[in-house]
Amino acid sequence: MSHLAQLSRVAIFAMLALAFSIVPMTAMPSASGVGIASAGSAVRFALTDEPGWWFKSSAGPIGGTHSLAVVRPGDRVSFTGKSATVHTVTSLIFPAGAAGMPFDTKAMKGSAEVTLRTPGLYVFTCKIHPYMFAAVVVDDRATPGLDLGERITLLNGVTIPTSSDLATRLLRTFFIATDPSNWLDYTAPGPWHVTYPDVTVRISGGAVVNLRQVLNARYGNDLARPAFQRPATPGVGEVWVNTQFERTSGKRKPGTATAVDAGTWSVRRKVALPGIEMNNAHNMWTDRGQTVIYTTQWFDSKLTVFDRRTGALIDNISVGEAPAHVMTRIDTDQVHVTLNGEDSAESVVELSPLARSVERKIDLGRPFPHAHWMSHDGHTMVTPNAFTADSTVYDFGTHGAVAQVPTGMHPIATGMMPDASKYYVANLIDSTITVIDTRSGAVLKTIDLLEHYDPLSGTISGPAGGLPIQTPVGPNGKYMVTANTLTGTILVIDTTTDTVVTMLPCDPGCHGVQFGAKQGGGYYAYVASKFSNALLVVDPDPDGDGNGADAAVVGRVSLVATSRTAVDDTVSGNRGMGGQGVLPIPVVYNGWVQRLPAEWKALLTPAQRSPIQ
Repeated sequence: MSHLAQLSRVAIFAMLALAFSIVPMTAMPSASGVGIASAGSAVRFALTDEPGWWFKSSAGPIGGTHSLAVVRPGDRVSFTGKSATVHTVTSLIFPAGAAGMPFDTKAMKGSAEVTLRTPGLYVFTCKIHPYMFAAVVVDDRATPGLDLGERITLLNGVTIPTSSDLATRLLRTFFIATDPSNWLDYTAPGPWHVTYPDVTVRISGGAVVNLRQVLNARYGNDLARPAFQRPATPGVGEVWVNTQFERTSGKRKPGTATAVDAGTWSVRRKVALPGIEMNNAHNMWTDRGQTVIYTTQWFDSKLTVFDRRTGALIDNISVGEAPAHVMTRIDTDQVHVTLNGEDSAESVVELSPLARSVERKIDLGRPFPHAHWMSHDGHTMVTPNAFTADSTVYDFGTHGAVAQVPTGMHPIATGMMPDASKYYVANLIDSTITVIDTRSGAVLKTIDLLEHYDPLSGTISGPAGGLPIQTPVGPNGKYMVTANTLTGTILVIDTTTDTVVTMLPCDPGCHGVQFGAKQGGGYYAYVASKFSNALLVVDPDPDGDGNGADAAVVGRVSLVATSRTAVDDTVSGNRGMGGQGVLPIPVVYNGWVQRLPAEWKALLTPAQRSPIQ
């Protein structure tokens, strides 16, 4: 049983006796003494498409972030839609026992309001785009320091002391995510410095500490920036990455698609498509011929199609709110897009080959799916349904959902064995992976990614991953690679035993993973992170024995354009940032690889052309 599971079974007050390395401080100045005062009787957050400032406070920046406000008990906090798509306003963190909590809205473009009465820390997120954050501290001015409260309750019901490692780790994540100057820019001079507010806060047991000092002591600062490193062995083809937060001068909305040549490890092309205001391009796929790129606009309602070689726009198709992931059905080459913002059971759009027309909406029996996966024969689709904590198994033969399988909280991504025998669902909030038999819908196992993590002390005694996102299975079915955004780690899972065998370092906001062919045999897992501008190259099985225990990060490749990069707009900010969707070309998964054009097959070894012989 993990430490998080034990929290619901252990008396919480016994935990509060622990200081967890936070030393109480005396004679600390009040919040107003360090320049943070109450925002008055109301604070407004605008929900935007702007990177980092997704919840933008009317009170202005605090310590570099535009997403933090300080109010008094009884003050109102309002939220107004200023985005091109729908969002929710959902309590991610709130003081234990706080009046009126948890707070949650439907998916909306409108406005909402909540009155916060209990002193402490509140963090709001969007369940559709769960890295959007707004934090509000309700401060009792009769007490020293800003009140974070004795304990906080998380969205999944777990309650922890504010002095715990999990609480401060979540705070660190907030300050990195909501301040672009805190993102890991590999091209900047000097060490990586994260700016935290220099304020005193009141936490568990009434201890008053300096927030900046605590976070620096626990997680370090002014860290050496890792160097770019080209893998010794080239990859095959190219790797496309949705650099979703990159800004260009010819449009208001962020987002580019970046192509890296896997032979030279250089950025070949940037596609911004200013003529259509391509908005937060999130996830990509291609057709059988590897000729076009399909990319979703997650903060909009469009599926965009462009020419892979030239970057020229082919089409921009309205599909529905917050389209998240796109993938083809290999037997027909039809295109399938999940509608992450649609409050309807008809939540996957099916388009004809090359996305020439919308053919129908598929009824999953559930709304709000995110990262689906298609089987090697085109017969089955599986989806993670973020709002309903379950997964749909959809059969194209019967044109219906054949199973709705309970999962952990906020399922966000799936991966499938190359023979479709079982599949995996990454549960973001619970930090677990549900293993499901594809045919029967039976849950085979739940993998607890935080089994070796103590949320109180922060001790990590083995491989650990918090807030997992993309989790594809390798083309040969021997291992799975999972990106974990909270812990900044990459986990390799042996699919024979469904156990975690390796933990590797990742960048802040670790998010996207897909497999591509390695020249001469084997595979690379390409890993992208939201808050860095590097693509990590992982060799999941350097010695070829198939268990992934010796997996290693073998390269870090820049996602920043150079003078030799072909561009359709001038990069103006957040260079190479926002790595989320990853698409290696050629697609080498079972089912797709057998249908590649001859010129692509010629670049692969016999084993890569038949990955599950």
